[in-house]
Amino acid sequence: MLSKNQIKHVSALRLKKFRGEYGQFIAEGEKLVKDILNSRFRIVEIYASASWITHYRTLVQQKEIPVFETLHGEMERISALTTPSPVLAVVKIPDTGCRIQDPASGLFLALDDIRDPGNLGTIIRIADWFGINTIFCSEQSVELYNPKVIQATMGSIARVSVIYCDLVKTLSRLSETIPVFGTFLGGENLFEQTLPAECIILIGNESKGISPELEHLVTKKLFIPSFGPADMGKAESLNASVATAIICAEFRKGQVNR
Repeated sequence: MLSKNQIKHVSALRLKKFRGEYGQFIAEGEKLVKDILNSRFRIVEIYASASWITHYRTLVQQKEIPVFETLHGEMERISALTTPSPVLAVVKIPDTGCRIQDPASGLFLALDDIRDPGNLGTIIRIADWFGINTIFCSEQSVELYNPKVIQATMGSIARVSVIYCDLVKTLSRLSETIPVFGTFLGGENLFEQTLPAECIILIGNESKGISPELEHLVTKKLFIPSFGPADMGKAESLNASVATAIICAEFRKGQVNR
């Protein structure tokens, strides 16, 4: 049985204030926790059902992680999910700074003021799918360790580094050695371009797009064309994560075709 202090502590981590105070976040779900177990993150403790503990006993013992058998009713009290999973991990927030060892090598994402937790989590998952291991986030973007962000990554947070920084200063520095691409209404058709294997893809805010402060740092402006019939009406814009997936796919397709 969990103590009142354990329930209080884990429940508090749903809130940003206490995640910052304790330097910890929660991760829930069998796949998510398994991915984090095999990642750079350090798990502080695990709360899980008896069956989960039996299945993963050897692994958690090797890593010397405290595990607490948790009844369904107790999991409901500490979970941030509507339907609790069999396992919840309390994870230490790593100490990261705005740095990158080799800015001239690879494909990167930069996110300008992404505010929706689901969008950020999905973009991290998209980056993982397309082999992008570093994302730069503006300091105004939604917090990485928000439970909704963590959940939406579906475990990809274990493989993608997300770095919060002053995006204007960072892109000013990196754009000297690596091109920056961004989408604009007046940009060139994405599907008609020869795209490089190494660059930074800048994704704008859900409603405002790329900010004027960053626009002048964009090497080339792109546009995702719409194919809907003009006389039938069509969507005004694309969701930020959907647009990211389309852009990343097009950049990677260029590599395959070389």
